Amino acid sequence: MALNIKPIADRVVVEAAAAEEKTASGIYIPDTAKEKPQNGIVVAVGNGKVDEPMTVKVGDQVIYGKYSGTEITYEGKEYLIMKESDIYAVL
Repeated sequence: MALNIKPIADRVVVEAAAAEEKTASGIYIPDTAKEKPQNGIVVAVGNGKVDEPMTVKVGDQVIYGKYSGTEITYEGKEYLIMKESDIYAVL
């Protein structure tokens, strides 16, 4: 996927995973009760800071904080721009 967004310094662009439509037991979740996903795929990575190189790369599946990042819409798709420090783990 070619994304024309280039994050600055230690920031990354993440495409969030889709929210769950139903529970494990099969109960459908209404739109008002859906939780914001906390995982996604890294689609763009900044250059890092001079003394701190980036540890994530494009294509990594990551877990991030519930209130991390700034939501943006680019070419009709929703993305999050966040600092690399907001990412908790790479799956």
